[in-house]
Amino acid sequence: MAVDMAISATEKPLGKVFTSDYQLTIPSFQRAYTWQAENIEQLVNDLQDACADPDTPYFLGSLILVKDGPTQYQVIDGQQRLISLSIIISVLRELEDDPDLIDSLNDLILEPGDKLRGIKAEPRLTLRERDTDFFRMYVQEGDLEGLFDLRDNDIASHAQRNIAVNTRRTFDLLAAMDAKDRRRFASYLVNGVTLVIVTTDDLAGAHRIFDVMNMRGVPLTASDVFKAKTIAEISPAARNAYATRWDDIMDPLGDDSHTLEEFFSDLHLIVSHKAVCTQLLEEFRKDVLKPYVKKQNVISFIDDLLAPYANAWLILNRPTDANLPDDIVAMLVSLADYQTTDWKPVAMWALVNSIRNLGSANAQVFSTPGNIGNETTNAHDERLQLHDIDRLHDVLAALERVTGVDSLNRQSPLARRTRAASAIRDLNKGHTLQQIRGFLITDEDRRSALAHLRGELQTSPAMKKLLLIRANEQKAGYRITRPRSLKALPIMPEQVSAKSDFAAWPESVRDHWANRIGNLVLSQANETQVAPLATYAQRRDRMLLSASSRRFPLTAELANIAECTPQTLQYRQDEMVRLIADHWNIRYDADDTDLSTLNEETLNVKATASSPTSKRVSIAQVLEAGLLIAGETLVWERPRKGERWVATVTSEGKLRMDDGREYATPTAAARAVGGSSAGLTVWKRTSNGQKLSDVWKAYRLRKH
Repeated sequence: MAVDMAISATEKPLGKVFTSDYQLTIPSFQRAYTWQAENIEQLVNDLQDACADPDTPYFLGSLILVKDGPTQYQVIDGQQRLISLSIIISVLRELEDDPDLIDSLNDLILEPGDKLRGIKAEPRLTLRERDTDFFRMYVQEGDLEGLFDLRDNDIASHAQRNIAVNTRRTFDLLAAMDAKDRRRFASYLVNGVTLVIVTTDDLAGAHRIFDVMNMRGVPLTASDVFKAKTIAEISPAARNAYATRWDDIMDPLGDDSHTLEEFFSDLHLIVSHKAVCTQLLEEFRKDVLKPYVKKQNVISFIDDLLAPYANAWLILNRPTDANLPDDIVAMLVSLADYQTTDWKPVAMWALVNSIRNLGSANAQVFSTPGNIGNETTNAHDERLQLHDIDRLHDVLAALERVTGVDSLNRQSPLARRTRAASAIRDLNKGHTLQQIRGFLITDEDRRSALAHLRGELQTSPAMKKLLLIRANEQKAGYRITRPRSLKALPIMPEQVSAKSDFAAWPESVRDHWANRIGNLVLSQANETQVAPLATYAQRRDRMLLSASSRRFPLTAELANIAECTPQTLQYRQDEMVRLIADHWNIRYDADDTDLSTLNEETLNVKATASSPTSKRVSIAQVLEAGLLIAGETLVWERPRKGERWVATVTSEGKLRMDDGREYATPTAAARAVGGSSAGLTVWKRTSNGQKLSDVWKAYRLRKH
């Protein structure tokens, strides 16, 4: 007998989704939370761009839900976005100081409960069982200070690690906004972001809906739209020829709509010098195509603008195959190391303005045969006509330098694209490199970058690898050919067992070095093979096993180090900081002070950061700020277990327990006595009952 399946679909703003109408649960059969930092950063950036036009809604796709009760639903599709949105709301709540707005944000992720209506106080979203307590405690209930105090060893699953990393990244992005813009962003998030809620009462039906919604037809790409608008302006006699010319230019870029949007967005920035483009189809037509149409010269748009920049885009994606001098290829390879792509418009401009015939249909752009239409060797092939190679080299070097410094300083995409637009504007004016504002590195930029480099590297594995590559190549004096599986591996194991020679180091020393560049080595070794190795000798020998690893001088020198000590890591740290500072020419400030010799605290003080970050707060920092007092006691009361733990704050920035053991962080002290679920929040000052997490928050959000 056939069973009717009730289906409904409604579009709602986020503020109507995160209400008591929807009690959402991630079923156990769903995959874990897999979004990476770049995914949530892209979402935040897109929302920042979208809220510039508050009257235009931002559609965030569909949620597919199975109804389990009056307001209970299983999430079949949409958990990655729901978890990420909860993180964004939690961070907005943490940064807000208006009590009414804090309550409003809190109500979006926590059902406050209503005894009269029989509603229990619960999170609006419940994750899979393994991760639900972690997400509830740190994100939904707002213990961000406790989350930021966690070490990798404190985190039990990949999903929890993604939650922690993404919360940090979101905090850094939103803290950089001023309060007025952040509130505007929050308002847009609640009222302007919409989702289509598809509900059914049948699990199998929900999966069929999911399949259908993900097998939709192929939409038009930006290239299709611009081609139609451009070809329509060409005389009928030349229309077919230029339709074919367009395809010859654009087909090598592929048909991925996101890639094509990136290309046209970059081309829009290059022409318009506008950093933000929220409505690509409309703004590209107005700012780029319209002047050519007005002059009845759209053929020039295709031949003189689209063609050379499309080839420049291809070169940036395949630099080692390009028919360019080795030093230029090396610089393009270095730029391709970055996960960000905001440098691309400047690099494209530099190539187009340094190669006279880059837009020619016969230009021999690549030397290696492949699937690119203009690579076929024939009698009409033209060699690339390069001019002023020295200037091209200098522009790319300056571009790599500012990209590196901005990456270390975690500049927002808007700031990076504003820098790119400024650089291209000045390059078009023929300014010297010293006059180009987009290439300017201030003393504050230098100090901030070196402070990040000296401290705990709260950055992606790709960025850690990039920093090690820069240090190794600076020491070698040339570009080093890289094996495919190259990784940044720690000298000290993440889990230090009793049989490890690192176990003899004080816990505070191990904690200090765990996430610093001095503890990292470039190697082709497999991470899973290195991870269980306990001793320095075992780990060193495994990381040196491949000849490809030994190409890197900072890796090869481990062969001459028989024993690893904290002094070994300090020496490596000092050397790598100096090498990277020299590579990016940020070692000396305007007063000729060698910034690479300054410690992290001095650099941080002088950098005078303008906004708080998610960087881990140390006990020593809070002591220095006068928010804690050496010698005062903290207490953790556990009446149900009949336990009372007391810790004393030492003048060295540690917590000392009654048995004399000392710990570098509140979380480490709590977990040592209370188990893996304990954190910073459990400690209170005996003097006034204040939670330690509130002290930490006061330090982080203090006026800079």
